[in-house]
Amino acid sequence: MKKLKFILSGGGTGGHIYPAVAIANELKSRFPEAEFLFVGAEDKMEMQKVPQAGYKIEGLWIAGLQRKLTLQNAMFPFKLVSSLLKSRSIIKEFKPDVVIGTGGFASGPLLQMANMLNIPTVIQEQNSYPGITNKLLSKKANKICVAYENLDRFFPKDKMILTGNPVRQDLIDIESKREEAKQYFKLDSNKKTLLVLGGSLGARRVNQLIEKELDKFKSEDVQVIWQCGKLYFEDYKKYNSNTVQVLAFIDRMDLVYAAADIVISRAGASSVSELCIVGKPVIFIPSPNVAEDHQTKNAQAIVDKIGAIMLKESELDSQFSLVFEALLRDQGKQAYLSENIKALALPNATKQIVDEIVKLIK
Repeated sequence: MKKLKFILSGGGTGGHIYPAVAIANELKSRFPEAEFLFVGAEDKMEMQKVPQAGYKIEGLWIAGLQRKLTLQNAMFPFKLVSSLLKSRSIIKEFKPDVVIGTGGFASGPLLQMANMLNIPTVIQEQNSYPGITNKLLSKKANKICVAYENLDRFFPKDKMILTGNPVRQDLIDIESKREEAKQYFKLDSNKKTLLVLGGSLGARRVNQLIEKELDKFKSEDVQVIWQCGKLYFEDYKKYNSNTVQVLAFIDRMDLVYAAADIVISRAGASSVSELCIVGKPVIFIPSPNVAEDHQTKNAQAIVDKIGAIMLKESELDSQFSLVFEALLRDQGKQAYLSENIKALALPNATKQIVDEIVKLIK
């Protein structure tokens, strides 16, 4: 059998990089002899994260269009042409069997060129509301793996398959890890544990809210694991105490989810997918600063199935205390939300996506 070759592209944020790496790992476990190449945007985080995961990466000179008139925008046509030409030479030289895009700037020119050269392409769309790049690419893609229902208003229906988003496999059975988790984080078994997730960089508005509510949590006998993000750690580490743990980032996500009774989280696509699998009661606070308000739409898709609570940043001052207290006191509601969000989990996403990729190998 000939040696298979795959090119993957996903970047800009962990939400695009992690799924691409998960797909590569699954392909590698099925085809240990296969060759892999990642393509990213030159100055984005994939240039560090992908080599850390053990894969080679090439960078394109590409960036997104800004919402206003800037020098960046004036340069865009040149960057696009440069990226298309470089993508063409990468594909011609590497000769991939399939090209896979998980979103981010670099996947646009790469998959566009693969389509022009008649190489099969697969798109993996994490969000409930697709970005411009994937909408454009979907016309020529062979398969589109989606994480939410009702995306046929954006994508051709006959190419779509509902797979879910790739998630860490160690999250599949966290209930069995609850005791280990409590010891790992040195938690008091008689107190409820609140987990706050602001994303890898952190979330300013969420951090301000938690700072304001710390005394309230203490009076309610709630212990807090507060992932404030590396941008904000210096500002908030002073609140570390026996009931509050302030962390820049969390190494053992499986254990922190196992320990949590209630979660407050942003609503990035990969966080939402993880929280469905974990099945804890969640209050989503979507970031309003993302393209096309993705996060609000991701959270709304869960709220519509009565699987979570959503508060917009503008509602935090007036609503948060009431909503949090009501949830904390209502065991029935906690159980109900857990059950409903868990019903939305798609734990076999990575395997299903790779099944679709394998079907396209000529």
